[in-house]
Amino acid sequence: MQYRKFGKENFEISLLGFGCMRLPVLDGDDSKINEAEATAMLRRGIDQGINYVDTAYPYHKGSSEPFVGRALKDGYREKVYLATKLPVWLTNNYQDFDKYLNEQLKRLDTDWIDCYLLHSLHKEVWEKIKSLGVLDFLDAAKKDGRIRYAGFSFHDEAELFKEIIDAYDWDFCQIQLNYTDTAYQAGLEGLYYANAKNIPVMIMEPLKGGRLTLNPPPEVMELWSRSEVKRSPAEWALRWVCNHPEVNVVLSGMSTMEQVEENLKVVEDAYPNTLTAEELEIIGAVKEKYQQMIKINCTGCEYCMPCPAGVNIPRNFTLYNDVFMYNLLDPSIHTYNNWLKEDERASACGACGQCMEVCPQNIDIIEHLKEVHKTLAKK
Repeated sequence: MQYRKFGKENFEISLLGFGCMRLPVLDGDDSKINEAEATAMLRRGIDQGINYVDTAYPYHKGSSEPFVGRALKDGYREKVYLATKLPVWLTNNYQDFDKYLNEQLKRLDTDWIDCYLLHSLHKEVWEKIKSLGVLDFLDAAKKDGRIRYAGFSFHDEAELFKEIIDAYDWDFCQIQLNYTDTAYQAGLEGLYYANAKNIPVMIMEPLKGGRLTLNPPPEVMELWSRSEVKRSPAEWALRWVCNHPEVNVVLSGMSTMEQVEENLKVVEDAYPNTLTAEELEIIGAVKEKYQQMIKINCTGCEYCMPCPAGVNIPRNFTLYNDVFMYNLLDPSIHTYNNWLKEDERASACGACGQCMEVCPQNIDIIEHLKEVHKTLAKK
């Protein structure tokens, strides 16, 4: 395992972090984690050197934190830096900060959380929680030992990222970054800004929610084939992120043991600045090709769920993007009309706007759902 220094602190953290948002499930129900399989995966990663485990209050519809607490029994809790996130959108006063942190400590069955993040910051929620005294809360929680390091995860524009970075003595932060999203949200600009202030940066969505690895179109595979060194699309994406010396942790939401093993192997020698100029040129060409095909920039994070009307927003967007990225018009039409329940389809959207208030990608969900239905409804 490759390790990188955790900012100003005198310890190192594994380059590969285990993200607990996309664990294997039972019966297709995201709330029913396949506990035996997921525990084996998590412990295998830790046994091979992963020492950063990342979860959050809403992951797997609230099941992720309790699962992680159970999976880290038998001495595994002491082997890792455990990270989880305060669901700031649920807080309305200072007391709520304490309420959720204490609940999370119970759910995780631990006396302390190593790395505690303000979850999914964007302008509106940042202004709200700042006025409620969230920064004082972080100081107090660090002082009483419930958390050790304070950070935040971010989903907004680069200028706001810089403002938040400058507002507090952060121990770390978490941003979205992959080779297709270099100028999206905080992007590379944010990565360099945080690094210049010696603030460790954890990377989420290095595979863009799996979009960069699932059935790449022939045009993309042809570009990958031009490299003398043969790699899977997942390896290319991970190596691009790891190539940046400013990156401290790459979070991977692994769903199978095969993915765990592949990612462990990749990070063994994915050292900074080791991709050649030719390899970087190929990655740039792949990025351009994908940008030509992606219609809706959804990562499937499910922050928009549940929809009051029952619409399965991420599933609709996946089917729609599949049409343009993988030439799957007929399969997408079939799935939309035969496998999605009527209230799960885009046509059930009531345009209440609740989803758009919490979408970290700032997607115009209502308008896109109209396009989805227009494209995928039975003709």
